[in-house]
Amino acid sequence: MSVQSQVTGRTAGGATATTSRRRLYRGEALTALFFILPSLIGFTVFYAVPAIRGLWISFTNWDLLRPAKFIGIENYVKLFQDKEFWNALSVTVYYVLLNIPLQTVLAMIIAVMMYRLTKSMLIRALIILPWLMPPVVVGLIWLWLLDPNIGIVNVALKALGLPMIAFLGLPQWAMPSIAMINIWEYVGYTALLIFAGLQSIPGSVYEAASIDGASESQTFWKVTVPLLRPVLVFVVVTSVIGSFQIFDTIAITTKGGPVNATKVMNWYIYEQAFSRFNMGYATTISIILFAILIFVSMVQMRIMRAGESDM
Repeated sequence: MSVQSQVTGRTAGGATATTSRRRLYRGEALTALFFILPSLIGFTVFYAVPAIRGLWISFTNWDLLRPAKFIGIENYVKLFQDKEFWNALSVTVYYVLLNIPLQTVLAMIIAVMMYRLTKSMLIRALIILPWLMPPVVVGLIWLWLLDPNIGIVNVALKALGLPMIAFLGLPQWAMPSIAMINIWEYVGYTALLIFAGLQSIPGSVYEAASIDGASESQTFWKVTVPLLRPVLVFVVVTSVIGSFQIFDTIAITTKGGPVNATKVMNWYIYEQAFSRFNMGYATTISIILFAILIFVSMVQMRIMRAGESDM
């Protein structure tokens, strides 16, 4: 066989191999597209299109009854001059500041107790049970428990010789009561997430700390907490986002009262959209809330990453 024939054969073989690889890649790409297409269609139909539509509505005066009319940035100008909006934002922030620290600390305590004292599946099931209940059911349960006349909490206060309190009817008690209800509902779920993080920490790390003479408190703060940082980041970020979106509990218990003490952002959006029929303005508030959530999440992630770099 001549050298030219060998070169020609190698060239043909290389071209055939390249063609085969291209066909293989094309087949794999089509297969991947086949599997991802339903999710892509669902995302487009249920997220992308409504988001674009919502952005458009925020620049209109749509009231559900008449055709939407484009009014430019008028809704956004109105929003920044709206005292009710700023009140709703401050009430929401107040709720977040009440809810997140207490929920996270209690969840950490429960998780550590479960990790050290018991591995019972029954205990875990009981702890997560409130989270499994529909929020409407949780709201109705606590609406009855905190009833100023026949609620178990006030009956107990009366039995102890203490004054009965309208927890959901007084401005100074309403939001702390809402925070307590939601802590009761979600602390078990948060505790299980932290518990899973504790289980993922290798036992050899604690053995090394013990050999080095570290006390229990030193081990917790210098070993456990830093290794739990990814879980805590997830817990705090998702809890903050969820807290900003609170609606069900307030809809069942206080409906934004008393005296706007629990009128959070989501309730104000609902009120503007379905009580006052200002759909364009309600959508504007929703977009601002979305922007706030993105900003808060980015700040939290940056703080957590800065903490990791200092470790």
